[in-house]
Amino acid sequence: MNNSLTSRIEAIQKEIAFSGSVFVKDAELVLAESSFGYANRAEKLKNDADTRYGIASGCKIFTAVAISQLVEEGKISFETKLSEILDASFPNFDETITIHHLLTHTSGVPDYFDEEVMDDFEELWIKNPMYHMRRLQDFLPLFQHEHMKFIPGERFHYNNTGYILLGLIVEKVTGLVFTDYVQKRILEKAGMVHSGYFAFDRLPGKIASGYIDYEDGSWKTNIYSLPVQGGSDGGAFVTAEDMVKFWDALLQYELLNETMTKQLLTPHVQEDGDDYYGYGVWIKKKEDAIFKYHVMGYDPGVSFHSAIYPASSIKLAVCANISKGAFKILNEIEAELM
Repeated sequence: MNNSLTSRIEAIQKEIAFSGSVFVKDAELVLAESSFGYANRAEKLKNDADTRYGIASGCKIFTAVAISQLVEEGKISFETKLSEILDASFPNFDETITIHHLLTHTSGVPDYFDEEVMDDFEELWIKNPMYHMRRLQDFLPLFQHEHMKFIPGERFHYNNTGYILLGLIVEKVTGLVFTDYVQKRILEKAGMVHSGYFAFDRLPGKIASGYIDYEDGSWKTNIYSLPVQGGSDGGAFVTAEDMVKFWDALLQYELLNETMTKQLLTPHVQEDGDDYYGYGVWIKKKEDAIFKYHVMGYDPGVSFHSAIYPASSIKLAVCANISKGAFKILNEIEAELM
């Protein structure tokens, strides 16, 4: 363990009342492993190394790996058009949308949660009860008759609908439920034995409840704020260590071959300044070199960051069962180690 790093994490945790787990390692050694706060506040059950956290959009990279596996197997290509592969009707969609467009948030499809229109994810479930959202096809009425935002390939605009469509493509090509495919072909292969897609009304043990805190000191859980079960755009549960195992498996070519892994990690589109997007992964450059590959996720009661730093072989995961805090911890770790 790195005592200086551990002390720095503990100091910032006290400052921001961080609740969650942190796991940091280099090529050989665990540099930090800490947990704080409660997985269940009512029962005073503490978070620990085995606690599983929702990671929201942090698992879009699982969807990108799933699609890339199917490309590697020759079942689809990145240039396969959405109109060629899904049977569902999208009367107002551009017929030139490709899988590459969907992976890179450049498709222009209407987003079912458009942050330019809605401020709060909870607004979605007023007309569409969250307990009905169990399978990917349940999301179709939220967007399939809406109009395009822009011409495919015109620009980057972060988009959850695109990843719902990618999950539907995985189901169409494989004949498997998306979450079952990811469990077998990605999580199990990576040794992520504690991770999975769990429904709120059938949660296993060691799950951290997500908490939404208010300025007056009150709080509520997030069970009525999110779809009852996550899918291809977000919502898996992982331990911090399991997420680092995912990076290990990806970089050791256990999930994809070397060529396909490099394709996944290529900066395909510039988001802003030194920030780029690959397939399901954010990419940060410094002085024209890759500084880090990272994923993140935010939902009510969820904040998550996980990253790998190629120059130092450091990998980390910061999982929180509150709506913010993971980014601050990540920044402190980078300041200490980089």
